[in-house]
Amino acid sequence: MERSGYSESIEVGSHIYKKIELVGSSKVSSDKAVENALTKAADNIRNIDWFEVVETRGHVQDGKIAHWQVVVKVGFRLD
Repeated sequence: MERSGYSESIEVGSHIYKKIELVGSSKVSSDKAVENALTKAADNIRNIDWFEVVETRGHVQDGKIAHWQVVVKVGFRLD
Protein backbone atom coordinates (compact mmCIF):
# COMPACT_ATOMS: atom_id res chain seq x y z
CA MET A 1 0.00 0.00 0.00
CA GLU A 2 1.29 3.44 -0.89
CA ARG A 3 0.31 6.56 1.05
CA SER A 4 0.61 10.11 -0.12
CA GLY A 5 -1.25 12.87 1.72
CA TYR A 6 -4.95 12.03 1.88
CA SER A 7 -4.84 9.49 -0.93
CA GLU A 8 -3.59 5.95 -1.18
CA SER A 9 -3.49 3.13 -3.74
CA ILE A 10 -4.57 -0.39 -2.90
CA GLU A 11 -4.53 -3.60 -4.94
CA VAL A 12 -7.59 -5.85 -4.98
CA GLY A 13 -7.44 -8.90 -7.23
CA SER A 14 -5.96 -7.87 -10.55
CA HIS A 15 -7.20 -4.26 -10.38
CA ILE A 16 -5.42 -1.25 -8.92
CA TYR A 17 -7.59 1.24 -7.03
CA LYS A 18 -6.90 4.78 -5.92
CA LYS A 19 -8.58 6.05 -2.76
CA ILE A 20 -9.16 9.76 -2.14
CA GLU A 21 -10.83 11.68 0.66
CA LEU A 22 -13.58 14.22 -0.07
CA VAL A 23 -15.90 16.37 2.04
CA GLY A 24 -19.47 16.79 0.83
CA SER A 25 -21.94 19.26 2.30
CA SER A 26 -25.68 19.82 2.24
CA LYS A 27 -28.35 21.85 4.02
CA VAL A 28 -30.77 18.91 3.57
CA SER A 29 -29.18 15.77 5.08
CA SER A 30 -26.02 13.74 5.58
CA ASP A 31 -27.13 11.41 2.76
CA LYS A 32 -27.44 14.38 0.41
CA ALA A 33 -23.95 15.53 1.48
CA VAL A 34 -22.56 12.12 0.43
CA GLU A 35 -24.51 12.28 -2.83
CA ASN A 36 -23.17 15.78 -3.55
CA ALA A 37 -19.57 14.63 -3.01
CA LEU A 38 -20.01 11.57 -5.25
CA THR A 39 -21.80 13.52 -7.99
CA LYS A 40 -19.04 16.12 -8.15
CA ALA A 41 -16.33 13.44 -8.04
CA ALA A 42 -18.00 11.61 -10.95
CA ASP A 43 -17.68 14.79 -13.05
CA ASN A 44 -13.89 14.51 -12.75
CA ILE A 45 -13.05 10.87 -11.97
CA ARG A 46 -13.74 7.73 -14.01
CA ASN A 47 -14.36 4.21 -12.67
CA ILE A 48 -15.67 5.10 -9.19
CA ASP A 49 -16.55 1.77 -7.57
CA TRP A 50 -17.17 2.45 -3.87
CA PHE A 51 -17.23 4.93 -1.03
CA GLU A 52 -16.82 4.81 2.73
CA VAL A 53 -18.20 7.38 5.17
CA VAL A 54 -15.46 8.18 7.70
CA GLU A 55 -16.80 11.26 9.47
CA THR A 56 -20.08 13.13 9.84
CA ARG A 57 -20.50 16.56 11.34
CA GLY A 58 -22.82 19.51 11.11
CA HIS A 59 -23.23 23.17 11.85
CA VAL A 60 -25.85 24.22 14.41
CA GLN A 61 -27.51 27.61 14.19
CA ASP A 62 -30.28 28.78 16.54
CA GLY A 63 -30.55 25.26 17.97
CA LYS A 64 -31.19 23.65 14.56
CA ILE A 65 -29.02 21.88 12.00
CA ALA A 66 -27.93 24.50 9.46
CA HIS A 67 -25.92 22.14 7.27
CA TRP A 68 -24.20 18.75 7.18
CA GLN A 69 -20.61 17.88 6.28
CA VAL A 70 -19.63 14.30 5.52
CA VAL A 71 -16.09 13.03 4.92
CA VAL A 72 -16.02 10.14 2.44
CA LYS A 73 -13.23 8.03 1.03
CA VAL A 74 -13.91 7.26 -2.62
CA GLY A 75 -12.31 4.34 -4.45
CA PHE A 76 -11.84 4.18 -8.20
CA ARG A 77 -10.07 1.79 -10.57
CA LEU A 78 -6.98 3.06 -12.35
CA ASP A 79 -6.76 2.47 -16.11
